[in-house]
Amino acid sequence: MNKKGVLLQKTEHGFENEGVINPGVILRQGKIHVFYRAVSDGNYSSIGYCVLNAPMSIEKRNIGPIIFPQFDHETHGVEDPRIVQIEDLFYLSYTAYDGFNALGALAISNDLRHFDKLGVIVPQITFEEFKLLAPSGLSEKYFRLNEILSWRKLEHKKILLLWDKNVIFFPRKIDGRFYFLHRIKPDIQVVSIEHLADLTTEFWQNYIVHLDEHILLSSKHAHEESYVGGGCPPIETDHGWLLIYHGVHDSTAGYIYSACAALMDIENPQREIARLPYALFSPEFEWEISGEVNNVCFPTGCVRIDDILHIYYGAADEQIACATVNLDELIQELLLYSNNNDQSNIHS
Repeated sequence: MNKKGVLLQKTEHGFENEGVINPGVILRQGKIHVFYRAVSDGNYSSIGYCVLNAPMSIEKRNIGPIIFPQFDHETHGVEDPRIVQIEDLFYLSYTAYDGFNALGALAISNDLRHFDKLGVIVPQITFEEFKLLAPSGLSEKYFRLNEILSWRKLEHKKILLLWDKNVIFFPRKIDGRFYFLHRIKPDIQVVSIEHLADLTTEFWQNYIVHLDEHILLSSKHAHEESYVGGGCPPIETDHGWLLIYHGVHDSTAGYIYSACAALMDIENPQREIARLPYALFSPEFEWEISGEVNNVCFPTGCVRIDDILHIYYGAADEQIACATVNLDELIQELLLYSNNNDQSNIHS
């Protein structure tokens, strides 16, 4: 692992004068397109845009947001974009935040310049509804972590919904179906649908009833013991889908966010093949340790150039940095901890 340093910092432009973080990235025709969360005064977020002609070289950068709040469900911000291309369309997922509710939403484009918003695509239910629908035997963290958020409803007239963030699409259909990740704390869940129109209220009610069947990854090791969440869009390899996700653990210094890695089955992404028993990388430099939120490495986008994977991440919730790793070496390291390998429990 090689940390290349800070790529983007905040500017004096009003839409990004408080921070730039958590970018979605995509490589097309030798250029890296970067869609990043831009934070302004009062923690209002929009999505900024720049183009790189090399992994750490900015060719052009917009002086205003490319995507910004327009609807009631995103009045306080559009946050943490991820982007993939599926067939002829680009799918940019993001978190819509209205000051109270944080919910996964989707926009599509055919040119990376103009985006049509399709709205919220995750369940829109209250915590009380979630408790009624959720299956017995679900980890108590689901209720403890989400109930903490629900207490805020006592202070406001607005209805607080169950937070569901980190929507990330797989970069192709699998057996003709869309797959995407999302996160209801504390785990990463997965959705499989034939059409986006299938995401109805009835679909989500049935999904929550069987939520235990849709869990992709749960906390397993010390560096992710508090909870896990999505990171970069899955990367297809000869050995499976490589997931770069984030893991969180509590410490005397507060929560520490690290980048983590796992390998999932290519045809059945819900089957875990291997997982690193240690963080891929964690906060260690000043620009990761000290910022708007301390001790944060939050991976959200990556591109593969030859054998090198360039991972772009939010650093301390204030700026954007990049780290690189040899993809083949990472896969071989992961396979040392295969679920079929006796070494899988080392360091756990």
